[in-house]
Parts: sequence; structure tokens; C-alpha cells
Amino acid sequence: MRSIQVRSPGEVAVVEVPIPRPGPGEALLRVLYAGICGSDLQTFRGTQPFATYPRVPGHEFSARIVEIAGDPGGFSIGDVVTGVPYFQDGTCPACRRGLINACEHNETMGVHRDGAFQEFLTMPVDRLHAADGVDPQDLALVEPFSIGHHATRRAEVGPGDRVLVLGAGAIGLLTMLSALSRGATVSIADIVERRLALARGLGAQATFDLSATTIPEAVSAATDGDGFDVVCEATGLPVSFHNAIEAARVGGRMVLIGNGTREVTFNQSALIKKELDVFGSRNSRDVFAPLIEMLQRGEVDVSPIRTRTVPLAGAAAALEAAAAGATDEVKVLIEFSSPTAAPLP
Repeated sequence: MRSIQVRSPGEVAVVEVPIPRPGPGEALLRVLYAGICGSDLQTFRGTQPFATYPRVPGHEFSARIVEIAGDPGGFSIGDVVTGVPYFQDGTCPACRRGLINACEHNETMGVHRDGAFQEFLTMPVDRLHAADGVDPQDLALVEPFSIGHHATRRAEVGPGDRVLVLGAGAIGLLTMLSALSRGATVSIADIVERRLALARGLGAQATFDLSATTIPEAVSAATDGDGFDVVCEATGLPVSFHNAIEAARVGGRMVLIGNGTREVTFNQSALIKKELDVFGSRNSRDVFAPLIEMLQRGEVDVSPIRTRTVPLAGAAAALEAAAAGATDEVKVLIEFSSPTAAPLP
């Protein structure tokens, strides 16, 4: 089979490797689509501190089951599925408290272990989720959708809340959709007009281009100067952290989603003065099933977020372009196999 490997930082290639064999309790999956994520770009650039090389990136995917070893766990050959890509140890203090997404020894596909950027992979059946009736391309967005959904759940977003999302990349837009689904009024800010236009099409009540508009102006326009009940920071940039504090109302909530790579300097009195609640949000927990049900019921449309699909032959070039910042695409999917392809080559 063909596999996309980052051999060393900055070096990616499509290589031929043997098709893996499922062990007891595992399924062999033919990958259909996989999304390029920021963590994949970090692995490619060499800025992901937990990645070792060579490494197969990818943790956002859809696939078809082609073989099951042992107990099928309710699945059947031919089922279209996605899978939870985080592997917890189950014994650390976080896991013992049920916070498996914050496992101290977590291993994420595409970072600590090989991921979904290959034609076939094996996964334990107890990590799989079936999705009858969901477009396999949309199914590949369930994992990033789960990040935003977990964040809005952490911040207890609810009906009537005025929410600001900072960053209109894929995670920010999916966070926006999650907040909308919970009854909030949502504004979103970015510096790329194409992404803001996409946000408006997806239901944003207001959009702000921060290259031309200040945070106080956004607060005035969207909240009559009161400030936002919830601010979701989805960039990881220091300036965005400061913007979040400034945009939040007194007694408001901030939820940090963006994975920062630079230190932030701030006066803690800014948090004290407003008596803000600040939440960290890492990965997701127990939300794949309800999100798939939302897609099945047609309650939310994530398809506009996947702005480009490339064939496997063009995957390495797409990864290189994204890592170089040469594209403003929101979510690029790699097509590894047609949904109607034969079970095995």
C-alpha cells in the first residue's frame, strides 16, 4: 500500500509499505479521506515536540472496514467509520479521574504513533464510530468538530450567550458551529476575508476583520460595549490571548483551544479585574457519537469547511504548500480511496 511519510523535518514522500494485519479486537480499515491538520504541519516542520521520525501523519479520517479480527463489537465488513485517534494509558491520575483526553501519557495518531495518511490502517474496534448516511468527506471532519464542541461544552455555552470566536480556521469555524447549535449568538474574528465570508455563510451573526477593526470596536458593535459572555481563542497566538481578555465581559468565560507555540506575557490583574473564568480545552472526550448523530439528522452542515480535496498523488505537495503558508484553504482533504472501491487490492 501507499503511505505518506515525513522522513525527517521538511522531508515528505509517498512510499510503498506492507498492508498491516489486524490483531485480536482490531479492524483493518481502508482509508477514504483524511484531513490535513495543524499538528500534521508541525510534524512536517519539525516543531511538534512529541513527534519522532519517520512518521505517518493524520488523525482526522473516514474509512471502510474491510476485515475484523475477533469480536466485531457490533460492526460489519463494509461499515464506514471514523475513529478516536487518542490513546490513553487508563492508569494515570487524569485517566483515573475520567479525564482521558488529558492523559499524561497520551499517544495521538500522526504524532506519537503512525496515523491515517496511508491507504490502510488498523484500529481497535472499541475506538471506532459508525456513521450510516454521513458523507465520508464530512465524517473526516468529526475529529476537528469534536475539538470545538468540547471547548463550548467546557465553557458551558448556552442559549442567549454572546460568543466571540477568535480565529476562523477549521477549528474556529467548527467551534462557531458548535456554539450556534447550543443556541448562542456567535461573532467571529480573523484577518482573512475569505474565511470571514465563509463564516457568514455558515451563520455567524457578525464577523470582524482584525486587520481593520479593533477589539473595542468589535465589542461595541456586537454587545453595545458590554463584552462577550464567552470568548473562544482558536489561534494560539499571544495577541489573540490578549484580545480574548479584552473582549470578555466582566464575569465572562474564556476557553483556550489554540495550541500556542510562543510564551504569552500578561498582567494577571487583567483576569482578576474582570473576575474571568479561564478554561483550557485539550482534545475532546465522549463527543464523537453525538456529533455523528447531529450530522445524520442534518442539524449542522460542515461541508463548506472542506474547501479542497486532493488525490493521494498530490498529497505531499499539498502538505508542503500548507506548511509553507502558501494557501489560505480552510480544510484540505486527501482522498485515499473512493467510497466505492473494492475491499482489498
